[in-house]
Formats: sequence, C-alpha cells, structure tokens
Amino acid sequence: MVSTASATGRTATGRGGIRHEVVAALAVTTTIGYGVLYYAFGALLEPMRAELNISATTATGALTLAALTAAVLSIPVGRWLDRRGGHGLMTTGSIIAAGAVLAWSRVDNAGQLYVVFVAIGIASAMVLYPPAFAVIVATTAPARRTTALLAVTLVAGFASSIFIPLTGQLIHAYGWRQTLVVLACIVAVGTIPLHALAIRRTGPAAAASRAHESRQALPGFWLLATAFVLHSAALAVIGVHVVTYLTRLGHRPTTAATLAGLLGLLSVTGRITVTILRRRLPMTAISAAIISMQGIALALLPAAGRSTVGAAACLTAFGLGFGVASIAKPAIILDRYGDQGYATIAGILGTPVSIAGATAPLAAAAMAAALGYTPLILTAAGGCLLAGLALYRLHVRA
Repeated sequence: MVSTASATGRTATGRGGIRHEVVAALAVTTTIGYGVLYYAFGALLEPMRAELNISATTATGALTLAALTAAVLSIPVGRWLDRRGGHGLMTTGSIIAAGAVLAWSRVDNAGQLYVVFVAIGIASAMVLYPPAFAVIVATTAPARRTTALLAVTLVAGFASSIFIPLTGQLIHAYGWRQTLVVLACIVAVGTIPLHALAIRRTGPAAAASRAHESRQALPGFWLLATAFVLHSAALAVIGVHVVTYLTRLGHRPTTAATLAGLLGLLSVTGRITVTILRRRLPMTAISAAIISMQGIALALLPAAGRSTVGAAACLTAFGLGFGVASIAKPAIILDRYGDQGYATIAGILGTPVSIAGATAPLAAAAMAAALGYTPLILTAAGGCLLAGLALYRLHVRA
C-alpha cells in the first residue's frame, strides 16, 4: 500500500492517496442511511398515520424533530470527529439507527413516535454525509478528495430512487410495521459491519486548533453560512411544495409528480457537472453560478410552468443544482480553511443550514396559506439569487 503525504503533513494511504475500501463502504452506508432514515418516511407516512390515528402534520413533525436533533448535534459530533475520528462514532451511530428503526415499528402513539425520531436524529448526525466526509478528508490526499466525495454523493444520490419504491413494495406485501423491521435489518446488516471493519484504521485529519473553532477566525464564514442557509431553505421548500404548486398551475397530479422526479435525477447530473468544472474553476464561482441559475429558473416557473415543456425546462435548470451543496460545502471548506478542524467547521456551518432545511417547509406552508403559492415560489427564487450573490462575493474576496 502506497502512502501519500498531504500539505498538512497528514498521511493518506491507498493507491494514489485514496482509501478505496473506505470510499466504497461509505457510499453504501450513506445510501442506506438516507434511504431508511429519511426517504422511506414518505412512503410510510399514510399507513402509519392512519393506524396511529394522527394527522399528517403531527406525523411529519417527527421527521422535523429528527432533523433538528441532528442539527443540534452537528458541532459536538464535528469536534468528536476532529479529535477521535469516525470509526467508533459511525459504528455506534449505525447501531442506534438500526435499533431506532426497529423501535419505530412498535410505536402506538405520537409521543412514542417523537421519542423514536429523537433517536433517529441522533443516529443521523452520526452516520450521514458530515461524518462520512470527515472520514474521507482524514484518509484521502488533497488532490483526490473531490473525486472521493463525488463517488459517495453519486451513489447516495440514488437513495430515494432505491428506497422509496422498495418501501412501497414492502408495505404492499407486509404492512408498514413489518416493513420497518425489514428496513432495520437492512441498516444492521448493511452499515454496522462496514462501519466497524472498513473504517477501523481511520483517525482524525489533524488536531483541531481553537482558532479554527471560532467563527470570527474564519474569513468569509458568514457569507458562506448565509449562502447555504438560504439555499437549504429554498431546496426544502421546493422539495416539499413543488408537486402541489404544479397542480395549482393546472398539471395533473401524475404529471406533477413526474416533473418533480426530475429534481432527484438531475441532482446526480449536477454533481458530475460540478466536479468536471472544478478542474478549471474555483468551487465558489461554480456554486454561485449554478445556484443563481436555480433562482432564475424558479423565478420563471410561475410564467413558464403552465405548459409541460416550460415546467420541465424550469425544473431541469433547477434540478442541476439540487445536489450541488452536498459536494460544494466540503470542497469550499477545504479550499478556504484547510483540513485542520474540518469536521468542527463543517458542524458549525451545518447547524444553521440543517435548521433552515428542517423548518422552511412548515414556514412555507404558512406563507402559502396566507399569500398563495406563487409568492412562495418567488421567495424561494429570491433566496437562491441571494445565495448565489453571497457566494460570488466570497469568490471575489478570496
């Protein structure tokens, strides 16, 4: 096995400075993690809600609680990763995830559901992209990090395409409770051994300095945070409300759902595009351009979206940026601040970004009820344009 030294003195092992078994393992575990802990919820919502005799709003609140729990834990998890690495944390998180999903299959009321989703939020903070990216940073040479990050996000980008239909088929065959038992087994078998074995010889990238743990010591941090908070909120609003808006524009529900499906499909294309452009352009400039394009596409949707072709064109342009943040955030952090204290910085950034993504759909629903859906879509467009402007200013100041 060949060793490649990074600019910071950290050693990355593997052919060409990349641990292929680590990247492969994390690609699998993050796909399962997002598929079961997040995307399966949509398919389980209606049968679960009906049996528990609770409203859709009450049931969906559990998922929001999980996201907020994960957001609160972003900073302490980041500090742990910087000091001790991801092996123990991610292995423990996968055990918690399997147990929480199994417990979910046994809930009888909303209170129990919310307790379970606090556990799911804890597990999410320990097993999804942020810790996976921290492990990749610690085990991959700087020149290969973007490639390694892309590999994980490309595979995990298919989580919804795999687990939403799989969950639907399982519910049809076995009911929602037994489906959760099967999903818990998938988490246990598919993530615990990989976290326990494939990343067992990984450690922190470098000791985090206290200077890197202070937002005031990070030049341009507030512009970066503003950009991704606004972008996260806009993505969450569109992800939840776009189907409803398209039906309000006159599209049939099946057509609206098909058009919305472009977002997930094109997010993978967008990640590949970003990585190709990354070879010639700075990540901040690429992200600023793509996110601004999303804002323009959303601004045109109320006028162009009444036709199928117009709606498809707008959502295609918007969808190319749907997955850009997942690859752009770690790349920009590494470009601007280096790998020392990477996970802590990512956690500081991830907290407001995750909170924005978790709370924006609920606020959007209230706004739509008061003002209508077109002002909501235009507000999301404005958020993307302001996010693009913030990233452009960050690029200019670099």
